[in-house]
Amino acid sequence: MISPQTIQQITNRIDIIDVVGEFVKLKKRGANYLGLCPFHGEKTPSFTVSPAKEIYKCFGCGRSGNTIGFLMEHEKYSYVEALRWLAARYNIEVEETEVSDDVKLLQQAAESLHIINNFAQKFFTTQLFETDDGKDIALTYLQERGFKDEIIQKFQLGYNPAYGNVFAKAAIQQQYNSELLLKSGLVVNRNDELADNYRGRIIFPIHNNTGKIIGFGARVIGKADRAPKYINTPENEIYVKSKILYGSYFARQNIDRLDECLLVEGYTDVISLHQAGIENAVASGGTSLTVDQLRLIKKYTNNLTIIYDGDSAGIKAALRGLDMALEESLNVKLVLIPDNEDPDSYVNKVGTTAFKQFVADNKKDFVLFQLEVMLKDAGNDVSKKNDVVNQVAETLSKINRAEDFTKQQEYIRQCSSILRIDETGLTTLVNKYKRDRVAKDEKHRQAEENTIAAQDTAEGASEENVFLVNQDEPQERNILRVLLEYGLNKWDDDATMAQYIFNELEQFDFNNTDLEHLYNEYRKQYEAGLEPTVKKLLYHDEKIIRDLVVLITMFPYELSQRWDEKLENMNILNRDTSRQDVGRSVMFFKLKKLKRMCEENQQNMERSKNLHEQMQLMEIHRHLKNMEIELTKQIGTVIIK
Repeated sequence: MISPQTIQQITNRIDIIDVVGEFVKLKKRGANYLGLCPFHGEKTPSFTVSPAKEIYKCFGCGRSGNTIGFLMEHEKYSYVEALRWLAARYNIEVEETEVSDDVKLLQQAAESLHIINNFAQKFFTTQLFETDDGKDIALTYLQERGFKDEIIQKFQLGYNPAYGNVFAKAAIQQQYNSELLLKSGLVVNRNDELADNYRGRIIFPIHNNTGKIIGFGARVIGKADRAPKYINTPENEIYVKSKILYGSYFARQNIDRLDECLLVEGYTDVISLHQAGIENAVASGGTSLTVDQLRLIKKYTNNLTIIYDGDSAGIKAALRGLDMALEESLNVKLVLIPDNEDPDSYVNKVGTTAFKQFVADNKKDFVLFQLEVMLKDAGNDVSKKNDVVNQVAETLSKINRAEDFTKQQEYIRQCSSILRIDETGLTTLVNKYKRDRVAKDEKHRQAEENTIAAQDTAEGASEENVFLVNQDEPQERNILRVLLEYGLNKWDDDATMAQYIFNELEQFDFNNTDLEHLYNEYRKQYEAGLEPTVKKLLYHDEKIIRDLVVLITMFPYELSQRWDEKLENMNILNRDTSRQDVGRSVMFFKLKKLKRMCEENQQNMERSKNLHEQMQLMEIHRHLKNMEIELTKQIGTVIIK
């Protein structure tokens, strides 16, 4: 784990304009910067970045957060990956907290493998573009396949010569560790000597989500005789095939933007589609889909379109992993390429526009397509048809999330119609499989019950309480706004504005529990001498705290700097109004609370049957009304109920 001291160094050095400006073209507008939102398509900029508060917020789609949050959202980094990206940018040495010797060895091996892979990629690319064999054999082959130099360079393709052991010799000359070279799969041991493993092959580097090279695919040039068409990196500390989708590093932002992932089978399929401008495509590498791969897709979108060859092998490959996709709540469509073509050859044959149109027109629902294939195989065999019914029911039972209930019911309706069986009977069978699964997974059942209980509790809240919370929320948010903006400023010679607010609100409560939590967290940090600020709270451990700080402190509009030019000597922008802002915010907060207390007290009087209790409540009512009148006078306005 990264040490707290390093994290503090990173957050102290962060410049949000510098980081966000790496990905979004920003233009200064007043105190903030404005640009087109990178998270949704828009023509009028509504993406606002505040350098003073170190916050971004889109007032179109609502996405917001701090600098680390931006990297996690935009680049799909984990928290640790975002920190490492920032550390590298600001030349901060990352200190790790104390870990076991075994973990240290794994970390060192992983780092060494990254270094070796980086060296290998540069070596292979040089061989492809700068040697006679590379240009005459490999580059010519790629160009004949229709690949342009720009796309070859983008995906960092390379070539390992067929003669000698040029890579192994170069790596040994650079003094790379022999054991790690063998572990990387780049070399093999032949007669107690290191030899090239990928001789005479096109090299496809495989990148992880942060762009680091974690492995390679190596393809023979032309047709393979006895040798396998592709050789891939063996699994090691950084390369786990089941967790990788080829091209995800280059496709992730477009998948997020278009809200759809196109899944193809091979490396060249991905590269050809990207060259054609279809940049939301990734490849499974010809293996069955895994849960980890599906979850990687789900980080970017819920919509998966599988594009495979139309032959029987392609159909079988496409159908693998269906149940897992349903369990992950993905919306899966299938497109089969016709005429013995694959996505690579077909997009080159028909062009970008026609390919996109073909995909749009030929998407088949995954579940219904599987049913169609199974029925075709079953023919008129009654026993096989019975197996189909059971298999469909088991598949539909995997759709087990509450939010997918309607989807499951629609599938049951359509499948029962195709199978010509009773809809109620299929529903019963689906539920049986679901019960069987639940019985095997007690932990899942408990989690589901907890979720339902939480929803029931939330729905059980009275309308009156909800109304009162909503009624008070603007004043509660406003108190937090002035506390966050001015809390550390002086109120008078004896107290800060935070102390003044704490003292004035001592007898008053918050109705919104999340806002109260933020208020209490600020107060806790203040009283501990930590001097809480917007920036510090933006990097709080709790997401609810971070989100509320953005929500409360970011606004879509700001006063134009030209007010001070138009109204000379008025100092509209450049005068300190913090004391008036805090004072009036406190008074309005208290006034709203007093009005609610009066209303509640009035209801208590109406319900009371005891004369003594009624007299006490009337006295309380008189006291509250006097306080309300006094506050109204101070504010200098008339409050109309």
